Amino acid sequence: MSSRAGAAGGGAGDESATRPPYLSVAWTDEVTGRRGYLVIDRTVRGLCSGGLRMRAGCTMEEVRGLAEAMTSKEALNYSPGARYIPLGGAKGGIDCDPRDPGAQGMLTRYLVAVRPYLERHWATGEDLGLTQAMIDRAVADVGLDSSIQAIYPYLDDREAAVDRLATGFAVTVDGIGLDTLVGGYGVATAALTALDGTGRQRGGIRAFVQGFGSMGGAAARFLARAGVRVVGVSDADGVIANSEGLDVERLLRHRDDLGSIDRAGGLGSGDATLPRDAWLDVDAELLVPAAVSYSIDGHNAGAVRAELVVEAANLPVTPAAESALVQRGVTIVPDVVANSATNSWWWWTLFGDIGPTADEAFAKIDRAMGDLVHRVLERAADDGTTPRRAAHAIAGENLEEIVRRFGVHRPARLDQR
Repeated sequence: MSSRAGAAGGGAGDESATRPPYLSVAWTDEVTGRRGYLVIDRTVRGLCSGGLRMRAGCTMEEVRGLAEAMTSKEALNYSPGARYIPLGGAKGGIDCDPRDPGAQGMLTRYLVAVRPYLERHWATGEDLGLTQAMIDRAVADVGLDSSIQAIYPYLDDREAAVDRLATGFAVTVDGIGLDTLVGGYGVATAALTALDGTGRQRGGIRAFVQGFGSMGGAAARFLARAGVRVVGVSDADGVIANSEGLDVERLLRHRDDLGSIDRAGGLGSGDATLPRDAWLDVDAELLVPAAVSYSIDGHNAGAVRAELVVEAANLPVTPAAESALVQRGVTIVPDVVANSATNSWWWWTLFGDIGPTADEAFAKIDRAMGDLVHRVLERAADDGTTPRRAAHAIAGENLEEIVRRFGVHRPARLDQR
């Protein structure tokens, strides 16, 4: 194993991640007294990438773990011949309920505080609790060009690249924006790749998806379209279940921007509603936690019935829970693998590895995610370890090559590639 494998990124189950982050920033909002955070885990060519989340109770520790995971996500998708050169990992977080009437104002004030990093080092986008539209409004209010403008000096043709990404964001597939589908499509592809490796027929698999935002909703859609029976989903208001399979498209038509389903119009015949804390009570072979971090911990791990857990959310399984599940033979496809397609799609499109179409996006995700899941599961089997540790080992090896080629800090020549 590479000497840096453990340092490539943290996350649940990676106890060897002891290297401190490159930069940690804590901000206090002068209006509300609430806190915001930015952690840059490391940079490549002076650049880093990672989303900005907003949730009540967000902490520096949470953001640091997410930033470590972003380093691994970037490195795992490294391809030496690609135009997209992976960046370092970073993450932003704001301790605020996104439904609070003052959330947009607090977001704008946070961006004012971290503006120097956005201008030159940190490329960000939507994450838990925030939509890209909310971020774009705040970016405009602050007077910045874009939430990813730090990357602009590294583009061969900035105007064409920005236009390509804007075109990709304008694409819709069956009424839903491509940008909100690619992450969940990647999660579904990761799950299907892992399932196919077991020889199980997709039609005999039942799935439960915890969280019905952009990631969970898209994952449920594409699992259902692949023949998996989605028997339950949950949102902030509770659980919707049907042992015969839910009409996922109907639920999506009655979902708001933050992933809540309108029960008045969204429920179909045979659908049952359960309390919010009953999400582990639904029998399913496949579990996709797509909501908040740390939702499966040492207290509820024993209630997990699934044989396969595919992490759509960031850090949804704690180390204690993972240890207990692995001992029971449960396979966990880690977040740094399963939910990396959103991040990669942005850069594949911006740098020009794919065109701004749904067909090219889905084809690229099929190839990249299928290959990555196969490599991680094979490495885990060969090394006698978990998929998470295998993923971090691969990321560490890739990161060493990336740093050798491109360096950590901004090079003297911006056209150095």
